[in-house]
Amino acid sequence: MQEASMTGLRFIIGIIAFYYIFKFLARIFFPILVKKAVENASENFQRQQQQYQQYAQGNTWQNNTNNNDEIIINTANAKNPRETKKVGEYVDYEEID
Repeated sequence: MQEASMTGLRFIIGIIAFYYIFKFLARIFFPILVKKAVENASENFQRQQQQYQQYAQGNTWQNNTNNNDEIIINTANAKNPRETKKVGEYVDYEEID
């Protein structure tokens, strides 16, 4: 009986010790991990921005030479809008004096 209670007590003390050690280490390493994540996101954003600028500069010459493009708008769906669901009848109520 004594050993069972001591084992349970050791388990509870181990959990509490793990909690405080984890909390202490998180205070040390969490800011470092967040800083790394922000730096990686910043680098990815800058890389995407540079790729977009290169893409936009490459397409400016092509856009200036192709001004004879034709735009076709399909108006078949505009004439026949989708029918909304009817969820019952409308009942007009009158106030009785």
